[in-house]
Amino acid sequence: MTATTVSPATTNACVLTPADAEEHARLALPPTVERFVNGAAGTGLTLRANREALDRVCLVPRVLTDVSSPVTAGRLLGADATMPVAVAPMAYQRAVHEDGELATAGAARDLGVPFTVSMFSSHSVEEIAAVGATMWFQVYWLRDRGRTVELLRRAEAAGCVAVMLTVDTPRMGRRLDDLRAGFSLPDGVKAAHFRDLSGPGPGDPAPGVSEVAAQTAALVDPSLSWSDIEWLREQTRLPLILKGVLDPLDARRAVRHGVDAVVVSNHGGRQLDGAVASVDALPAVAEAADGCCEVLLDSGVRSGTDIIKAVALGATGVLLGRPVLWGLAAGGGEGAKHVLRLVQEELEHALALAGCPDLGAASRLRTVTADGRTGAVLARARGDVVGAR
Repeated sequence: MTATTVSPATTNACVLTPADAEEHARLALPPTVERFVNGAAGTGLTLRANREALDRVCLVPRVLTDVSSPVTAGRLLGADATMPVAVAPMAYQRAVHEDGELATAGAARDLGVPFTVSMFSSHSVEEIAAVGATMWFQVYWLRDRGRTVELLRRAEAAGCVAVMLTVDTPRMGRRLDDLRAGFSLPDGVKAAHFRDLSGPGPGDPAPGVSEVAAQTAALVDPSLSWSDIEWLREQTRLPLILKGVLDPLDARRAVRHGVDAVVVSNHGGRQLDGAVASVDALPAVAEAADGCCEVLLDSGVRSGTDIIKAVALGATGVLLGRPVLWGLAAGGGEGAKHVLRLVQEELEHALALAGCPDLGAASRLRTVTADGRTGAVLARARGDVVGAR
């Protein structure tokens, strides 16, 4: 069965932070689905490290600046956004709420931020396009290149404005909660773009087997390499984003291969357990990119203050994942919209208190870590990237 929806009005009145939405989602979701959403690979080392690393970053506010009207707006991949946030690609959202991606895309549309359609979404890209959100399309590297091209053409025809290739998943991480539960998707929840393909399907839970992991193994090609990036670059004129870059050497290679943006991400702690926290990897990746491509932060972002930390450390913006799903689970489309609105309100509030009238000023903030070591100040002007006003 799918999630039980709590009254959006009742839920939103009690949700003052994304963490509040998480608590409501825990009550609304079946236990196996809740663990699927919030679980991690291995023992959860990287999942915890993402939050611990962000919590260690401290901002050094400026004073005596005019912050009477802080501006949260920025630009992502050359397009205006009300804040430097895109909704991260997240599969099978109908497992969380019956309206699934249609509801979260509507929330992104209403808040003026891009929505990333997962290749494994439970609504098709054409259905989601009808909602009217700005769409990016996420792909995994499929064993069948013809199917990859077919999906790219569908995404282009549906109006997607960017392609995001996830590069950190040659195989799915060992997500022990899913394996122990023998996780199977709820009845009626399918990968909308793969209905015509034979392969693993829903069934009775079998300990030690995850339906989602089995499907990934059947469809995703682990041989992905830089030569394939060249091929993909030739298949579409849309901006190309690589999600899952943590090493600055890979960021430099991405720039050489004509990539338009990289996402500094460890997949929310769901792939290599023990991987570096994303925000710890961010400054070196931003330095390696050297303004030649945009740099987004993913994994562990939970608040408007986190967004300022990311921008101060060199990011163009962030991807927001689990908090949007928590809002969806707790209150449907209105719940997802409420979480995004909270994040924007937090961002505006934090900009004012940090002495930043806009994101350009936030990019010049100094940071220190909790042990007192001073972070380097980004000397280059980044206002044109983050959308200073």
